Amino acid sequence: MIKKLVIVFILTFALKSVAQSGTTASPYSFYGIGSLKFKGTVENRSMGGLSIYSDSIHINLRNPAAYGGENLAVYRNENRPVTFSLAASHTQVKLKSDSGKDNLKNSSLDYFALAIPIGKLGVGIGLIPYTSVGFKLETLNDDGTLNERFDGDGGLNRTYLSLGYPITKNLSAGIDFSFYFGNIKNSTVKYLYNTDGELVQYQTKETNRSDMSGLSVNIGLLYKAKLGDKLDLHSGLTFQPETTLNSNNDRAFSTIVTNSSTGQEFVINTTDAGLEERGLDKTKANIPYKLSLGAGIGQERIWFVGLEYTYFNMKNFSNELYVDNGTDYENSTSLSIGGFIIPKYNAFDSYFKRMVYRAGVRFGSTGLNINNTSIDEFGISFGVGLPVGTDFFSNANFGFEFGNRGTVDNNLVKENYFKFQLGLSLNDRWFQKNRLN
Repeated sequence: MIKKLVIVFILTFALKSVAQSGTTASPYSFYGIGSLKFKGTVENRSMGGLSIYSDSIHINLRNPAAYGGENLAVYRNENRPVTFSLAASHTQVKLKSDSGKDNLKNSSLDYFALAIPIGKLGVGIGLIPYTSVGFKLETLNDDGTLNERFDGDGGLNRTYLSLGYPITKNLSAGIDFSFYFGNIKNSTVKYLYNTDGELVQYQTKETNRSDMSGLSVNIGLLYKAKLGDKLDLHSGLTFQPETTLNSNNDRAFSTIVTNSSTGQEFVINTTDAGLEERGLDKTKANIPYKLSLGAGIGQERIWFVGLEYTYFNMKNFSNELYVDNGTDYENSTSLSIGGFIIPKYNAFDSYFKRMVYRAGVRFGSTGLNINNTSIDEFGISFGVGLPVGTDFFSNANFGFEFGNRGTVDNNLVKENYFKFQLGLSLNDRWFQKNRLN
């Protein structure tokens, strides 16, 4: 039954994700390589983004050290479960500026991942969206006529191989090897008018496409220790060094005719922009280093609360193809606070007592500075984990997040969003020793 459920789940959301023109609806995805997607599970995000807590039945996508671990007593200390995790989400966004409002929505497949134990060593593989681009922006002249139109879609994906191992009883270490790939497309039209204020017959449209790829690593540490008889200390650290992405670029200029009533465009002819002659057909994008660290306390399988700080050296972000796109980059910081509570994990008389209740809050900066204004964001999240299966190791996770990004000051846009996530964390025992009675 679970296998059939997974197949239906993947097909439904994968087809919907492929069919859509972009996996975001943010005007701020215009900048850089798009809006950074949250690299974490539904469980992480429901706790404000915390990645410092780990256990044997959930995948931790943010810290590779979580893949390693000791064998479980419930499995006669022979092995740990193999874990398969995937999730999809639906987001509704309300955009507000000084000139108007708009409502947008989109759905996407967020990740799928597999964790395989090999003794104490843990191996993880998976696919995660890394950035997303999806925008339709317009600027107006003083008389209210259309000045410019910007369109974009695409994004980068990340596929990875992770290794984690417990160095000591309390300390685990891990490393991710990641490959980024994808493309970003955008177009710009600057409208011209005649002396009577009417659109001229022919307009010029600039179209860009960048196919990007590159390798990176991410190093993680997790430390867990007892504080007295009941309390546990959990702490973690991750560090991703600077990464360089290779970009193969195309740029073309098209002569178009625009229907003034419907806005529909008709291409008359297209001319290559000659990026090769200027040495811009093959460029590099630099993604700076990122550091996260945090700590928390709790009682095993009862409750946990913690906080995590992340620093992203976005000031050093660069993309040779877009050296002047009207924005500056500054260092990004964020703080996450959250946790969970399980009323009674082994209460067979009450299903609700076995459920995991999660909550958290996060706030920080995106690293974008537009019109001398820092683009900040805030989110508050809630979630619940529902045990499924006969051994209750597998679970379905629901997450809800309310948040905002940006501001209406200085001719900018403020986003207010609601995000719903549904994830599955399915555990099974693959390797068992044969026993004779």
